[in-house]
Parts: sequence; C-alpha cells; structure tokens
Amino acid sequence: MLSTTDRSVATTFKRRMQGASPAQDTRVCSSHARGDVPPDSDLETSVDRENVTPHLREQISKAARKVGLGMERVIPTLAATCKQLEHDPMGVNPIIHKIQAKGDAR
Repeated sequence: MLSTTDRSVATTFKRRMQGASPAQDTRVCSSHARGDVPPDSDLETSVDRENVTPHLREQISKAARKVGLGMERVIPTLAATCKQLEHDPMGVNPIIHKIQAKGDAR
C-alpha cells in the first residue's frame, strides 16, 4: 500500500503525464506497490501509452525528474505501448508480467 506521500507523488506524476499524452495505464511498481518500502527508496513506475515515440519518452523522463525533484523522490520509468507488451520481445519479460499482474516487479 502506498504511503500518503508516495500516493501524492504518483498522482502528481500521473496528472503531469496526462497533459503530455493520455495514459492507458500508469502503475507504481516494486516495494511501493507492496507497501514494504525501505528508506530512500525510489518510486518505480510503469507507463503504458497508445504510441510511444522518442519524443514522448523524453517527456516522460522530464516529467519524472521534475516531479521527483520537487517532491524529493527518484522516479524511474518504463514506457511501452500495449502492442509492445503484447507482441514484441519486451512483452515476454518476466518483470513486465509481474507488473501487469500485480504492480510488483519482485
């Protein structure tokens, strides 16, 4: 379960991403999703979009840095399209399957 602070960071990041490109899905992954967050943990996110271009990847990274710096969190991102997750090699990655199943990459 997300802490109040992490929920605020995730909501702010998702809101900023909606302005750049409507999300099909944005998830918090790993220890934050499980609720067993070690001190100084980063807030890993998975961002699914209809179309992911190099320009959009840069926008996602910039949004993550801006929100993270403003809220004292590092926000690593994974950006992918549904097509990539369903038909490309990225989709067979066991980490991706775990994130899709339960928001947890461990």
